[in-house]
Amino acid sequence: MKMATITAAMVKELREMTDAAMMECKKALVEAEGDMEKAVDVLRTRGLAAVAKKAGRATNEGTVMALVSDDAKVGALVELNCETDFVGMNDKFKAFAEKIARAAIAAKPADLEALKAAELEGETVEAIVTECIHIMGENTQLTRFAVLEGGVVASYIHMGGKMGVLVSFDVDGIDASSAEFAQYGRDVAMQVAAVNPISVSREDVPADVVEHEMGIYKAQAAESGKPEAIQEKIATGRMEKFYKEQCLTEQEFVKDSDQTIASYTAAVAKQLGGSIKVTGFKRFTLGETA
Repeated sequence: MKMATITAAMVKELREMTDAAMMECKKALVEAEGDMEKAVDVLRTRGLAAVAKKAGRATNEGTVMALVSDDAKVGALVELNCETDFVGMNDKFKAFAEKIARAAIAAKPADLEALKAAELEGETVEAIVTECIHIMGENTQLTRFAVLEGGVVASYIHMGGKMGVLVSFDVDGIDASSAEFAQYGRDVAMQVAAVNPISVSREDVPADVVEHEMGIYKAQAAESGKPEAIQEKIATGRMEKFYKEQCLTEQEFVKDSDQTIASYTAAVAKQLGGSIKVTGFKRFTLGETA
């Protein structure tokens, strides 16, 4: 009897259908003599395809987890998606997301596949996701992650996991473990959540974005029919407004519109007897395109 040829493409297809391990997929295909449906049944029979039944179901709910290392120098954001808000808000589900964030902090992986292969306490992240599926009973997908490093990293979670923010700071001469700095860090992270800046400062705005915006403002000014010198001033003024609205340190502080984030930062630094510089941020909203 001629043995069915099991190709790598067949193994890949079965893995995508079931999320079972590559080797298990290959074994199942051999046993099923290359029949894909029978191979799925083989995996289901072995309890390896709980994912398979649900793989096509939408994962629009879930949680965004923000976690900071014990020394506050590294933070991770993780988006773990599921099918229903009921599961997404469940503490057990969030505990799985937290484990994945801990793995991301420890491994600082280069990409999502590297994170899935990373281990925490002898268990891969991919295995953690599979365990979550079995326990919670819903299709679950690890969608994306981000790692942020700095002198100090602060975090903020909005609406119980609908949004997560990390912000990094360079500090000098300041006790970053103080309650005052913790409140400041949380405030800046909340600012990022509320206003969604595109960069920390105007120097960080990508050159193509600046060129695009300035082109629009110049075209708008040209329509005014005013002299070119006036048009240039109009365009420059609108670009300044763009920076103040889109750059974190220049934005009005949402908790006190009389201050910008830069002036709030300077005031806290003076109060604490040192210097503070905002150096970066990451912001995830549940369900948005990465």
